[in-house]
Amino acid sequence: MERKLNANHLKIIAILAMTIDHAADLLYPSFPVQPIPVALHIIGRLTAPIMWFFIAEGYYYTHSVKKYLLRLGLFAVISHFAYCFAFGLDFIPFRSGVFNQTSVMYPLFVSVLVLWLQDTEFKRRWVKELLIFALVWSAFPGDWSCIAVLAVVGIHRNRGNLKKQTFVMMAWVLLYAAVSFFFVNKIYGIIEVFVILVYPLMKQYNGQRGKAAWLKWFFYLYYPAHLILVGILRILIYGNVGILF
Repeated sequence: MERKLNANHLKIIAILAMTIDHAADLLYPSFPVQPIPVALHIIGRLTAPIMWFFIAEGYYYTHSVKKYLLRLGLFAVISHFAYCFAFGLDFIPFRSGVFNQTSVMYPLFVSVLVLWLQDTEFKRRWVKELLIFALVWSAFPGDWSCIAVLAVVGIHRNRGNLKKQTFVMMAWVLLYAAVSFFFVNKIYGIIEVFVILVYPLMKQYNGQRGKAAWLKWFFYLYYPAHLILVGILRILIYGNVGILF
């Protein structure tokens, strides 16, 4: 069977799924257990694994890891404020809790930094391991927490083998789902398992970037821009209150 989806196609799917997921947060605040919002959030589970996969691909193909890190780091800072504004969170982490204190862009930035450290020679290996350990745990308060970092690392290590990539990714997702089920929200924890729905889509990936090179920058810009729009609508509809559970 001919594989028909290139990187741009998959990124557009990720953007659409993310928009649907965040629209569900806006229209159905506090994560109600109802068929429509649950279905919308299930669709939203397609976003994270596609992002993880292409962050790993971006690291593999980049001509300059430093520029890649600079770009991700810049958008992680911008997206932190956009993310907090979107959902009514405190801009200063940990004032209101330990989960979802910043956007997924920070764990994605950390994942590339970890991959770079793993490929860098250190005179003292324990220094490298300590740095990696600290960096992974620094992503704990971000959206998708440390799992995003570990998933990207696993996907990179198994590059070229989609089944192994999916297996490693799902192992980490199941851990995240279990923690969410017992300590955050049971339905939310169950919904995370639907990340597996990305597998048939990724099977159609043909390894090509696609002709629309501008989509790379569109995704970076769209992420904080749509969060700012969600924040504006949140305030207009509900006032300046939080809408996450």
